[in-house]
Amino acid sequence: MQKSQKYDFIFGTNLQPRPFTLHIMSKKNVLLKVILLGDGGVGKSSLMNRYVADRFDSQSFHTIGVEFLNRVLEVDERLVTLQIWDTAGQERFKSLRTPFYRGADCCLLTFAVNDLQSFQNLGCWKKEFMYYSDVKDPERFPFVVLGNKVDMEQREVGEEEARAWCEENGCCPYFETSAKDDTNVTAAFEAAVREVLAAEDQIDHALLSSTIDLHGNRKTSRSSCC
Repeated sequence: MQKSQKYDFIFGTNLQPRPFTLHIMSKKNVLLKVILLGDGGVGKSSLMNRYVADRFDSQSFHTIGVEFLNRVLEVDERLVTLQIWDTAGQERFKSLRTPFYRGADCCLLTFAVNDLQSFQNLGCWKKEFMYYSDVKDPERFPFVVLGNKVDMEQREVGEEEARAWCEENGCCPYFETSAKDDTNVTAAFEAAVREVLAAEDQIDHALLSSTIDLHGNRKTSRSSCC
């Protein structure tokens, strides 16, 4: 079982977050950073711990600052080290969490299906992430939306309503999850990996489809992509 690596923030120090970006660790291993964002209490920490350590603690406390866990997995015959960052959802921790948005490869916007306000705040979380992450291509940056706590009997957000929001906000993949029952947790994180790898493959394909000669003239290859 992997131990959580946790950052303790002390005001007045010069502690700076280490920037993480998608890069090749070896010929077959990719390091990928994903961020869990959402209101406090929606189950972000529980989702991370369920996926990485296969455990659920109903008495877990709110995250203070940020923490992360790693998991190595294979997706579509590609080896990936997934670095999952869990962030504090309370407004008073905003200055602590936002520096860690930079270098993220995917963002998992999370709400609880039994908490309407957490769903209504998704747009604010997305805007906050885009503002502080300094994403180079906002239109193509991958988001995945998680409707957590589907094990709860009383719902305030319907699945159709959640999927409609995703369609209106970039056609984000949507998963209804439960950290308690381990419902769709693995599928959600693997979907995040596939979203990023697909985006990287598109960039690689674009680079390979053209060449630059020594005089700076651009020559487009004969093959084309529709």
